[in-house]
Amino acid sequence: MHCIAVVDELGSAMTGSAAIDFGTWSFYGDQTLFDLIAATTNALNGALLARRPDHFRNFTFVGIILMAIVGGIAGGVTRDVILGEPPAALMNPAYLTLCVAAGVLGYALAYGKGQLFREGLFQFMTSMSLPWYAIVGAQKSIEAGFPVIGAVAIGVIGATTGRFLIDVISGVPPKQFVRGEWFVVTAIIAAVVWIIGDAAGLPFWAAGLIAFAIAFSFRVAALYLGWEEPLAAEPKGVRMHEDARPLLGRKLAHRSSAELRSLGLAVGDDDAEGRSAGADSR
Repeated sequence: MHCIAVVDELGSAMTGSAAIDFGTWSFYGDQTLFDLIAATTNALNGALLARRPDHFRNFTFVGIILMAIVGGIAGGVTRDVILGEPPAALMNPAYLTLCVAAGVLGYALAYGKGQLFREGLFQFMTSMSLPWYAIVGAQKSIEAGFPVIGAVAIGVIGATTGRFLIDVISGVPPKQFVRGEWFVVTAIIAAVVWIIGDAAGLPFWAAGLIAFAIAFSFRVAALYLGWEEPLAAEPKGVRMHEDARPLLGRKLAHRSSAELRSLGLAVGDDDAEGRSAGADSR
């Protein structure tokens, strides 16, 4: 009888271990909605960025989708690993599903026409996702008992890791380390404002909306007006190279076609010029 009982227990254990877990779909609860918004917008950004001429490296369709996934979940996964939690993006199928859908959308917005529209969409979506990821990172860190400085740092890591990896994969200097419109500072502002709101006793959603509104407004204003981080002092004898960074608003609207080509926002002219030059040489 004892042997039969052992066999029954072993059979039950094997049956339980063979069960397939498809995960629990969730769109609401705690910070899930904010996190999903950030992941989805970052995924769209990843696909758009991978197709932008300054980043494109003959990526395949699968490569573009993978870039979208990296952009969408890398920050959140890194954040959760630091906090010692199972990554939400790998436990909840909604993350990867929405990231793939955003990647397909980004792929469909092919670069050939409408360069300025796509660049504006990319910068707008970046301004959307940066604050959300920073807010969720700060909230999770405070809940886990991290001090304020640590919570802000994790907020920045969650908000910017995806862009860092895409830039590295594409072989360009990561956005965090080159001159731009206060990319990292936007994430810091969102995290700090949320922490202040939380300390004042505001509900998560109220503090989150306030932090998002302030950080988003700052980022859009910086893009439109061309506010940029100051460059480090230039070492003697070093030549300052051409500044090839896309901008929004007035600083981009009136640029010449040559300037737009240098920014990778006027596709087609170079190919035509190359064919013409080849014909002349023959």
